[in-house]
Amino acid sequence: MSFILALDQGTTSSRAIVFDRSGAIRAAAQQEFRQIFPQPGWVEHDADEIWRKQFSVATQALERAGITGRELAAIGITNQRETTVVWDRASGKPVCNAIVWQDRRTAGLCDELKARGHAARVTAKTGLVLDAYFSGTKLAWILDHVPGARAAAAAGRLAFGTVDSWIVWNLTGGMAHVTDASNASRTLLYDIYRGDWDDDLLGLFSIPRAVLPRIVASSGVIAHTVPELLGARIPIAGIAGDQQAALFGQRCVAPGMVKNTYGTGCFMLMHTGERPVRSRNQLLTTTAWRINGKDEYALEGSVFIAGAVVQWLRDGLGIINSSAAVEALAASVADNGGVYFVPAFAGLGSPHWDPYARGAIVGLTRGANAAHIARAALESIAYQTADVLHAMESDSGIKLSELRVDGGATQNNLLMQFQADVLGVRVVRPKVFETTALGAAYLAGLGVGFWKDAGDISAQWQADRAFEPKMPRAEAQRLMAGWNKALARAKDWAKE
Repeated sequence: MSFILALDQGTTSSRAIVFDRSGAIRAAAQQEFRQIFPQPGWVEHDADEIWRKQFSVATQALERAGITGRELAAIGITNQRETTVVWDRASGKPVCNAIVWQDRRTAGLCDELKARGHAARVTAKTGLVLDAYFSGTKLAWILDHVPGARAAAAAGRLAFGTVDSWIVWNLTGGMAHVTDASNASRTLLYDIYRGDWDDDLLGLFSIPRAVLPRIVASSGVIAHTVPELLGARIPIAGIAGDQQAALFGQRCVAPGMVKNTYGTGCFMLMHTGERPVRSRNQLLTTTAWRINGKDEYALEGSVFIAGAVVQWLRDGLGIINSSAAVEALAASVADNGGVYFVPAFAGLGSPHWDPYARGAIVGLTRGANAAHIARAALESIAYQTADVLHAMESDSGIKLSELRVDGGATQNNLLMQFQADVLGVRVVRPKVFETTALGAAYLAGLGVGFWKDAGDISAQWQADRAFEPKMPRAEAQRLMAGWNKALARAKDWAKE
């Protein structure tokens, strides 16, 4: 048993990666799946398709590595977090499409609860803001809008889970209905101080306890796969939400260490140790992981649209043929030409939390062209990250000297250099940039003794490249001032 299989179920694709004992990638497979937009502000996934694609890439990765399931020491799972799946326990079939974390249909319910004075109460227990981003209001919506769902849930016939729960349910043939503490902390239903579901919050959102998964540790054997799937009874020994997994994979395991993941969205996490730190700047307080019965915590800033803006340039606007082509197009102009792009397709996340903001491209002149729009799109990712970092520094009282980065967009050198320039902070890219999957693998490996201890895996982390800030601070401040003007134009756009 010389390998760990990491299942990385993301927002736009499912991937599987086989890691060896040195933490190196032996093989990988990835497949995109459909993004469903029933109406403006709504985003859905077909949960059955997610499972089919996830299982398909798992078998492909094993084939490409030239191994069988019998050679796996364990499976680790990491997932898009707040996306909400509800399924029938008997049939194993979803009652409707999964509602994706980007979906804004419950913004009105959040406004109603805020107007009734519940926002502070929710934040005090969950560490989260009362926003449509999280799972609790999505679950309530499904129970209220899918015919018969609420009665079936109350009778114990339905199961709710984030995508980790859905994957484990299918891997185990319906034998395990679980989630780990990091995913549970993203639901609005979980008290991060007590480390358990909260009856008061369940009552607020009218959620019957019978639909909830059992909360388990992030590292340790929690179930086994049914043998007929991968040819062996394999321990499932690691689960973490994608951003917490990336924090673990980047080895940001000491208070004050920070990573930023550039995926569909951007997610910056600062490890804060064994106590939750409350934010004064609308960042999130979240559980990082639960290991050996001990919870550790993080501060998080969530940017909803990052890499997804490049996908929109490709699929929506059609100015590039592939996501990788954006760097060359953006580099063909010396600067943004005064153009700013606010990609608030799903509202704005931290630290703004404006569900009614919408995308805007401003500063256009006759001299602006596709390259300026491409550059402005890339720059928007860096500006949003800067907003989060400044809020994090304020909350923590720590002036950051280094930002560890991961995710697909970190391969874009233009973006990484601009990020360092805007922040005025060194940006460090690791050799293994698939650190979300690596974190899931590390959690699983530790859970079965594949790696001896945390020191064993920390020794494996290596930097690929460091980007040092080169831009004069006055120029960076001028660009950020332009960004703030553009933000003002995009905010509250969809509010009636």
